[in-house]
Amino acid sequence: MKAYRASGTFRNGRTVQEYTLDVVAADEDEARHYVLSYFGSRHRTPRRFVIINSLEEIKPSDSSEPRVIAHFREQ
Repeated sequence: MKAYRASGTFRNGRTVQEYTLDVVAADEDEARHYVLSYFGSRHRTPRRFVIINSLEEIKPSDSSEPRVIAHFREQ
């Protein structure tokens, strides 16, 4: 598993909101799917309104996301 940082925009009602999200995934496709699922679940935003501008692999120590820190704690 690797840590990824996704950034981009999503439509939240009539406004466009920027985001940066750190996720743990096996590959880029899984990370992309997780980001789209996250905004669909959390904000009820359809996938076509979530724009991923960049998706890059990061070192787990660079993240402040609790989910990423907990996953790589023992490694």
